[in-house]
Amino acid sequence: MAKAITSTEIKKLLKSKSLVIGTEKTMKSLKLGRIDRIILSSNCPDKVAEDLGYYAGLSNVEMVKVPYPNEELGVICKKPFLISVLSILKGAK
Repeated sequence: MAKAITSTEIKKLLKSKSLVIGTEKTMKSLKLGRIDRIILSSNCPDKVAEDLGYYAGLSNVEMVKVPYPNEELGVICKKPFLISVLSILKGAK
């Protein structure tokens, strides 16, 4: 299991435009092979996690569950909505 991702790291990735926000965009980028890691909120719906897990397994992409609920992820990303899924693009550091 990878090391935990902190809110500071999420903010840095967001600033560098290396973060994809949302389930739909993550799924599309995952199918196109552009994703390095998937970040799930602590209360991400089971069906969403299951679907992403299937495609992540096919693409050898790591999935990380953070201790933040979707409401807090929205606040960390400075968005006025809940965020259950984030993903990091390949080549981002």
